[in-house]
Amino acid sequence: MAEDYPALYLEGLRLFNAEEFFESHEVLEELWTETQDERRKFYQGLIQAAVALLHFGNENLGGAKKVYLSSRKYLEPYQPEYEGLDVSGFLLSMQHCFAELIENQDQYPAGITLRDERIPKVLVPGDRD
Repeated sequence: MAEDYPALYLEGLRLFNAEEFFESHEVLEELWTETQDERRKFYQGLIQAAVALLHFGNENLGGAKKVYLSSRKYLEPYQPEYEGLDVSGFLLSMQHCFAELIENQDQYPAGITLRDERIPKVLVPGDRD
């Protein structure tokens, strides 16, 4: 149920789904600042996922790749599910989104862009109830 999760967490995920990655990052960062338990690194991974997509959308490919890989390191330990989020599915979606960027090592051919159909969505806890 949605009331089982912090309001800032739910808002950050909704903003993520709306592809408002900067705003999602800001809201989740506020939550991260307030959190002093094991969820802190999980939230940091989500923040970095939003920032990676923001960089990718702004064609900062090097920054996008770097922050994406960092986000994976933070989120992988929370698989398969954490805080109502299908972390395994989310990581798979992010991998699909960033595949072309990752496959090209440090050489980014012209035309690599963030494709709308590849942008991951998350199922917000409580929205499925």
